[in-house]
Amino acid sequence: MEGVEEANKNDFKSSQSVSLQQWSQWQLFDSILPTGGFAHSLGLEAAMQARLVVSPEDLKTYVIHLLDNTGSLLLPFVYTATISPDTQTWHKLDRLLNAMLTNEIGRKASTAQGSALMRVSASVFSEIPCLKTMRNAALSSGAVFFHHAPVFGLVCGLLGFDAETTQRAYVFVTMRDVISAATRLNLVGPLGAAVLQHQVAPIAESLSTKWMNRDAGEACQTCPLLDTVQGCHGYLFSRLFCS
Repeated sequence: MEGVEEANKNDFKSSQSVSLQQWSQWQLFDSILPTGGFAHSLGLEAAMQARLVVSPEDLKTYVIHLLDNTGSLLLPFVYTATISPDTQTWHKLDRLLNAMLTNEIGRKASTAQGSALMRVSASVFSEIPCLKTMRNAALSSGAVFFHHAPVFGLVCGLLGFDAETTQRAYVFVTMRDVISAATRLNLVGPLGAAVLQHQVAPIAESLSTKWMNRDAGEACQTCPLLDTVQGCHGYLFSRLFCS
């Protein structure tokens, strides 16, 4: 009987540990986490001022193209960092992505969000002390750019996410942020934004599946026009967002 009781206690502790881990995982995607994502429109503000997005249908098309480009260019970095959440892989991916991002606005947005995510994660998820160690070492070396996609994959990998969930989460966060930006730009109302997000969800799943589980060496741009438009953000006469 004592053996059975001990086994039951161990099972309970294991179940409790998994449950607590889920709370940390959910917090990572909570919009209240101060990572700075809502300061960026992912090129939407520039696209609106360039008259490329003027209607709800244009907005939906833009969101779909953005998610496709996110899948083709950034999911490989998220995937590789998730399956190998270590310092060497992270630094290699960070340097590679810095070389691949072709416009200065997008590059700065990526490093700003990635740096914020790493700072917040190192402070919040204290049960993973290596996050703080890795961040401090990177800051000391001065050789790390802290691009968002590799940091996202790294943190998710250390929090126990599987690769598929992490990649879907990255696409979801991108969709959430750009639709939030559309709301603040008065392209769509709050209810319309919720409807749009629900409508795009099946397409987001299809695109996630399409680009899922690819090595960083396979990363590519599928919508170069979006990259060009985002690069024009710095020339806008007035702007609400950083990018």
